Amino acid sequence: MITFQRPDGASVEAYLAEPADLKNAPGVVVIQEWWGLDDEIKNVANLLAKAGYRALVPDLYRGKLALEANEAEHLMNDLNFGDAASQDIRGAVQYLKSTGSDKVAVTGFCMGGALTVLSSGLVPECDGTVVWYGYPPLEYVDASAIKKPMLAHWALHDDFFSIDGVDQLEQKLKAAGVIYDFQRYDAKHAFANPKSDSRGLPPLQYNPAAADLAWDRTMTFLKNTLGN
Repeated sequence: MITFQRPDGASVEAYLAEPADLKNAPGVVVIQEWWGLDDEIKNVANLLAKAGYRALVPDLYRGKLALEANEAEHLMNDLNFGDAASQDIRGAVQYLKSTGSDKVAVTGFCMGGALTVLSSGLVPECDGTVVWYGYPPLEYVDASAIKKPMLAHWALHDDFFSIDGVDQLEQKLKAAGVIYDFQRYDAKHAFANPKSDSRGLPPLQYNPAAADLAWDRTMTFLKNTLGN
């Protein structure tokens, strides 16, 4: 774990995974699901590091982890999303840029996907975003502030983030002239998380075929956007 500074000067701990070749390595800030900074989100960072990226996961819950949905919902509801995006996530992007990464993207899953959408407009230093099945209340999305490209992966059978909301978000981005690529998958929520089936929640289901396709698209997007 490392520590970085938010724009307001407060400290945040984070998990940092780095590639074998650090020279000119771009960065990716990875935003957790509502469970917290668990092994699965660390595995995402490790995967990105193996692909040549410096991956930083800020600990938005300040050391707390949820094992059950009720705990996760409580922690998520206590989180100030605007502060997390404009301070924690922006600070993480600034840290990677100040320590050797010329370009930095933000990616997040579920709750982290919603925060990634917010970050696209609240973190001017961000060079692109990859959203995984999550969006905030649409009235909080200032599409006119989104200046960098966005790739987003959505589940057609998502009980947490309806596909109708995805369509509305797409219309907002289109009207504002945002460069975006929305991909829709015949899958349920959290389809890219191998642990989804073990959570005991019917709305969650791991779909390896959809996950592999989404990751292929993500790696292509990151390469084109960050130049790795």
